[in-house]
Amino acid sequence: MKKWVCAALITSLLLGITGCGTSTTPAQPEQSGASNGEASTQNLLEKVKAEGKLVIGTEGTYAPFTFHDQSGKLTGYDVDVITEVAKRLGVEPVFQETQWDAMFAGLDAKRFDVIANQVGIKPDRQEKYDFSQPYSVSRAVLVTHKDNNTVKDFSDIKGLKAGQSMTSNYADMARELGAEIVAVDNFNNAIDLISTKRVDVVINDNLSVLDFLKQKPNTPIKIVKENQEGVPCAFMFRKGSDELVQEIDKVLESMKQDGTLKQISQKWFGKDISQ
Repeated sequence: MKKWVCAALITSLLLGITGCGTSTTPAQPEQSGASNGEASTQNLLEKVKAEGKLVIGTEGTYAPFTFHDQSGKLTGYDVDVITEVAKRLGVEPVFQETQWDAMFAGLDAKRFDVIANQVGIKPDRQEKYDFSQPYSVSRAVLVTHKDNNTVKDFSDIKGLKAGQSMTSNYADMARELGAEIVAVDNFNNAIDLISTKRVDVVINDNLSVLDFLKQKPNTPIKIVKENQEGVPCAFMFRKGSDELVQEIDKVLESMKQDGTLKQISQKWFGKDISQ
């Protein structure tokens, strides 16, 4: 009898152990883990395609590149170019507007997939960010109040107050020339400061200043010097956005080849600024 009871107990224990092992086999979690792994390796181009939208950081106050027309619609050269790029990618362009000095932080925080705002390609930026091929070339101009008779060249601004967006190419240029930087939120803010003589000079894009003077010819400012050396401008991305950058480069190249980029340029400036 004792032998029979012992045998029955051993058999029950073995069945119990086997049953526990079967019920805790993590088949489903393993499949979920594989799925999560696949999702985590999705690159930015795949994400953009999957979501059907390209999220674009832009200023919205920098005419004629990115600004609001009289109806309130966001428009401009950069807006038109990136909108056409998104169309050819087969996705919707979604614009997120922010001040220039907050724009890079927004890209870092993944609020945008790309910045379209006449961003100049510079070595220090290339260390941290990826760039598309250029779609425009920007040239700096030196702006003063109409009453100014002393500032005639870039070398004359040492020790003067310059109204600049703190992280822009033009702020760097003003610093190198020895100017005291007065921070501004946007282009219109800079023009307002120089019009009211709260700063001595402003360095900015020649096309933006010419467009502003065309729209508001009575503004008491003038261009005293233009820098002949151009700065190529491009779309800017976080590092590691290789696939999206390559795809957008292909689209930009096709827009150059079929004349679309030139047409957009002619629309806004009456000439080709893409090269």
